[in-house]
Amino acid sequence: MAGHGEDDGTGRYASPPCFMHEVDPAYFGEDPEDDRHRRKDVMRWRKAERERLIKARLEMDSDSRRQQAGRIAARLQAVIGDPAGLTVSAYWPFRGEPDLREVMQSIDAAKGRCALPVVVDKDQPLIFRAWRPGEKLERGVWNIPVPGENAETVVPDIVIAPVVGYDPSCYRLGYGGGFFDRTLAALSPRPKAIGVGYALSAIATIFPLPHDIPLDMVVTPEGTVTPEA
Repeated sequence: MAGHGEDDGTGRYASPPCFMHEVDPAYFGEDPEDDRHRRKDVMRWRKAERERLIKARLEMDSDSRRQQAGRIAARLQAVIGDPAGLTVSAYWPFRGEPDLREVMQSIDAAKGRCALPVVVDKDQPLIFRAWRPGEKLERGVWNIPVPGENAETVVPDIVIAPVVGYDPSCYRLGYGGGFFDRTLAALSPRPKAIGVGYALSAIATIFPLPHDIPLDMVVTPEGTVTPEA
């Protein structure tokens, strides 16, 4: 179901509908000093919200996590359609993220090409290395498995990214490193960017800053969220 973040029909989010009481009024200022205050306040709020959402995700029971991940996978495959001839970057699950390894197997079986993101350096965009299910991986940043340096570097047609949180405009709350936004800004042509997250990942806003780039959609267990006008 396409929508604006209201997939359960309630209009409720995991967080209160407004957080402006937590953010400095300078958020809307035009003075450079006000902008610095705004950024500081938003980043402080995001850090706390990130910790809250990751904690809630890790506290999900394994059956619920597995069932929600299965529904996400089914909706995601419907969104992708026939992957033959496409390069699709997914990810290796980390800290309770939806496990999409079976989706990658399906893409590979249907003559699509899989890739995994790799962090090469701080403040640099991600790169993507081709990978087939069953191929050997090595430990990358945060000990997340990644293809080795001998793997082919590719430019994906579709990038699937887990979200810590997301808002109705499909802005993504990630882990705070800024890798994903830098990557989308650097890639040309830009790939289709699809976020995936649990029901509890929905929040009212991430308070987007100028460097934030919205996703094209977010796939959840309840439906597919597209950006609000």
